[in-house]
Amino acid sequence: MEKRTMAQTKASLTGVGFKHVIPVLSELINAAEEQKLSYREFLNLLIENELTARNEKHRRRNLSGAHFPPNPRTLDEFDTRELESGITSTQLYQLKDLNWIDAHVNILFLGPPGVGKSMLAIGLGLEAVNAGYSVCFERMASLVDIIDTARVSRASNFRLKRIRKADLIIIDEIGFTPIKKDQANSFFNLVSEMYEKTSIIFTTNKEIGQWAEVMGDPILTTALLDRILHHSKCFSLRGESYRIKHPQEELQKL
Repeated sequence: MEKRTMAQTKASLTGVGFKHVIPVLSELINAAEEQKLSYREFLNLLIENELTARNEKHRRRNLSGAHFPPNPRTLDEFDTRELESGITSTQLYQLKDLNWIDAHVNILFLGPPGVGKSMLAIGLGLEAVNAGYSVCFERMASLVDIIDTARVSRASNFRLKRIRKADLIIIDEIGFTPIKKDQANSFFNLVSEMYEKTSIIFTTNKEIGQWAEVMGDPILTTALLDRILHHSKCFSLRGESYRIKHPQEELQKL
């Protein structure tokens, strides 16, 4: 058999789709020689490194595409003892298994400002990204603007397409700003399109019975909630605002 150069070997690996392992190929060969690995063991080592690199690239791409706010915090940083009620550590642990995403179950976090609704939603989003799911985060005000401008804005159209393809959508801060009737209709159409196909996490400072005030149409709101709540888990968080209880920590972020 004709002896191959390292450049030829790398070119062949790239040709069969093993391009991610190229930067560490020399190190892997040296490790295989030092450990006296069999051909099969070396092949497995090569495959494992290629898959690990691919998964990490996929994770970074999904993390960038999620559009999380700066410096998102993980679920491990959330302390359920800060709340008076609403979610237990056991329930939080169960949510981390992410089986509800495969079952297209929606999650609702309700409660006043400062109790950790957005942190929980984003933390679950990070868990999903790390597990290989595609995630999109949008505040409600931004989402309705994206829907409004998708026909005339290339950026909004691209974002809306990504949202429609996501495994998990996080819609933050429903109820902070009322929306127009045509925007409510467009939002309803999007949720209907996602129904039983995608999981959605909602955070809101409004009780379910108050959503009609936000949407401006009781009939449409009833139809919307019928789809959202059909397969859902609801957590009504109660407690004092974390920012008020820990003002020094908030000042340190400034």
